[in-house]
Amino acid sequence: MPVEIEQFMCRTDNFGVLVHDPESGQTAIIDAPEEAPILAAIKRTCWTPTMILTTHHHVDHVEANLALKERFKLRIVGPEAEKAKIPGIDETVEEGSILHLGDERIEVVATPGHTAGHVSYHLPASKVAFTADTLFALGCGRLFECKPPVMYESLKKLAALPAETTVYCGHEYTLANARFALSVDPTNSALKERAARIEALRVDNKPTLPTTIGEELSTNPFLRWHDPAIRKHLGMEKAGDAEVFAEIRKRKDNF
Repeated sequence: MPVEIEQFMCRTDNFGVLVHDPESGQTAIIDAPEEAPILAAIKRTCWTPTMILTTHHHVDHVEANLALKERFKLRIVGPEAEKAKIPGIDETVEEGSILHLGDERIEVVATPGHTAGHVSYHLPASKVAFTADTLFALGCGRLFECKPPVMYESLKKLAALPAETTVYCGHEYTLANARFALSVDPTNSALKERAARIEALRVDNKPTLPTTIGEELSTNPFLRWHDPAIRKHLGMEKAGDAEVFAEIRKRKDNF
């Protein structure tokens, strides 16, 4: 039986997520941006959390760690490379680590780039991935602690997940990402159609997530470094894939 997922807003544009295994009754929180919306989601679902799966150390992803740990006596899991910066951490993980939510297998994927120790969580049986600030809908995270080739390699890993994988990201950035994506991939009809849907969702204040790996592969320029139309638009027909990615990321920073 696949996991059940409750997605909700925190802070100004963070997504909070509860992941519930109905057979065991265990529940994980993906990052802890803000206590009050998380508590409201717990009350709404009647799911008692047993652990927090932390993706990276930024305060808008760990702010509620200690309050939730005190309230629910849960365990906090996070990346080994950032353990000194994650409040209340009990267990560390890295590339290839395996966790379980009931019988649901959780595979840890090291996805540095936004931060040096960022990890993502993949649940292959339920066909779900939690990518936080590495892969966004139509975007990728800003490179605060790593150079572009590091993020490029992380995105390659995520792009290789099955196309039907449902992806939950850390922020509601999709509208701005869509506008940038059109600036580097202006002839992509699938992107134009998706951008129009996103505009309509945001007008109604509806979330644009989750997405899928397949949808990102067809419309997200940060996964489309190989695309001839993008390369031609950038004047980089003969450049390496990592170079094309770096140019797209630089343009987004200045957009």
